[in-house]
Amino acid sequence: MDLVTGIGFLAAVLTTFGFLPQVIKTWKTRSTKDISLGMFVVLVGGIILWITYGLLRDDLPLIIGNSITLFLVSIIIFFKLRYK
Repeated sequence: MDLVTGIGFLAAVLTTFGFLPQVIKTWKTRSTKDISLGMFVVLVGGIILWITYGLLRDDLPLIIGNSITLFLVSIIIFFKLRYK
């Protein structure tokens, strides 16, 4: 793996797993009152575009990182809709 790809993977790990504490907190507390559904919906749109961009550029860190982020953000949206 070259340096640029390594930096991409490290960035993907840090930004992706930045959502993990929110997922865990939401799961434990079952509370989503302070979470903006609108912000998360816009974020999903951006993540889908990043995944598309990564696919078009054949950029594995972008594809993997954003796919995992999409999964985590989708969990938060699910909880937001379920625990309204």
